[in-house]
This record gives sequence, structure tokens and C-alpha cells, in this order.
Amino acid sequence: MAAPRGSRFALPVQVAAVCYRRRGQAIDFLLVNTNGGGKWTFPKGDPEPNMSHSQAAQREAWEEAGVRGRIEPRHFHLYIHSKGVFWKSPGVEEFLVKAFLLEVAQAGNPPEPMRNPTWYAPEEARKILAKGREVKYARELEAVIDRALVHIGADPRLIRPAAPQRPLRPLR
Repeated sequence: MAAPRGSRFALPVQVAAVCYRRRGQAIDFLLVNTNGGGKWTFPKGDPEPNMSHSQAAQREAWEEAGVRGRIEPRHFHLYIHSKGVFWKSPGVEEFLVKAFLLEVAQAGNPPEPMRNPTWYAPEEARKILAKGREVKYARELEAVIDRALVHIGADPRLIRPAAPQRPLRPLR
């Protein structure tokens, strides 16, 4: 059963633009530096009350990556993202992120400095998104790349098979 809206157990929502481009059969993903600059991520932020979630994701793509293009009106994936570290106040905060695909048509300089938008092939994107993150959150971001490739209809060789689930051992 899902927690009701406004519940103290519900995660705050953010929106992300999973920006990509096609180069023949190849697909590249556009990543940006986080605010602290130590990690890479998709352009993302808080939704706006006067915008749809896809419009807010499109705005984030422009502000953080300087790109415009066609964004899908419906999210293709949900993932959990964290900010902060447990040893610094206020600690780790988790967000539910709605991911929207944006096929880039134009690229320029982003209004937000220091974001360093950079294109990566899928395998490189998986690695750089995982770097410096706890395994749980790294896998969430790696899954975004795989789900995006499926949704885009990319060459199946670019898509990693899902990790096999270990069988649960009975409690004794």
C-alpha cells in the first residue's frame, strides 16, 4: 500500500531529463556535474507548480546542460536518488525521481555554470554515474541507462541484461 500524499513516509519528488542523441546506430547520453561537482548525474530538479513534470524536466535540461529538444510527455522510469552524507547535517535525503527522455536537437552553453555537460556512450555513462556512489544508488542510475535504451529502441547489444536475482535463503 502506498503512503498517502503528504505522509511523513512519502519521498519528495524530483524530475530528470535523460538527454540523448543518436549517431547512426550509436546512442550517447548527456550528463552534468552535480552542484558540488564531484559526481555526474542527469539534469534534474524540483517540479514547478505551474508546469507539467515533463516541462519542468525540459527546463532542467536547458538550465543545467544548455540543450533543447523533444521531450516525451510521460516519464519512462522512476528511480531513487540521494543527496547528502550521513555524517553531515541534515544527513542523507532520498528523492523519487521521475525520468523523462529528451532527444537533443540543439546544444549551447548552459545558464548554470560549472555543470560541464558531457556526452557519454552507454557503458561509459553507467560507469561514471556509479562512481563515488553507494552501490544501491549506483544501480538505480545504471538501470536508468538500460531502461532508456530499451525505450529508445536501441541496438540490443547496448543493453545489459538485468542482474540475476539471488534466491532468498530461508530464515532459521
